Amino acid sequence: MTLDLPRRLVAEALGTAMLVAAVIGSGIMADRLTDDVALALLGNTIPTGAILVVLITILGPVSGAHFNPAVTLVFGLRREIETKAALAYVLAQIAGGIAGTLIAHAMFGLPLVELSTTVRSGTGQWIAELVASFGLVFTILAGLRARPESIPWLVGLYITAAYWFTASTSFANPAVAIARAFSNTFAGIRPLDVPAFIVAELVGALLAMALASWLLAEPKPLPQMRPAE
Repeated sequence: MTLDLPRRLVAEALGTAMLVAAVIGSGIMADRLTDDVALALLGNTIPTGAILVVLITILGPVSGAHFNPAVTLVFGLRREIETKAALAYVLAQIAGGIAGTLIAHAMFGLPLVELSTTVRSGTGQWIAELVASFGLVFTILAGLRARPESIPWLVGLYITAAYWFTASTSFANPAVAIARAFSNTFAGIRPLDVPAFIVAELVGALLAMALASWLLAEPKPLPQMRPAE
């Protein structure tokens, strides 16, 4: 059953806000607890993967648990969400992401809005975001085909892994990239670097959709041979 759009939008905004609050909040906590960058990244990784499992499980039945404009774009192009609803989803995700930044800052006594100065630029970073988004969207589409009930765990585990095998630590989400630009913390990204990240994320998502459409297509039945008359 498809719920009404207002409730779906609240679910998208709430989920994205909680995701961003977890990403930034765990980054702040990890940075305060250790000077070891690798350990801090681990402290940032585990909560992010864990919260994704929780959020997709509880909010998936409400809105589909996109929490990501790249995912919404793919489902819009696949005609699995109407265009007006998809646009509303993206706005809700961006607003929710920024709210998540403000919440994380408020919890840790930081200025509510503080533009990041963390440089995340260069070919390696852009390729990493393309790869991260490609893998995320392909995981979702393949998971929906193979084992839909496992999507929360598949996405959570994929992002946990991608934090470590991508040079960018796997943002893989335009709404999250925008939200993290407003946080001058461990998880931040300089606003100037956000547009290139978004482009790379969208390209990766579209490539994943194209490959999945071919690789996972239902096989066509063979034509029946008519008996000779």
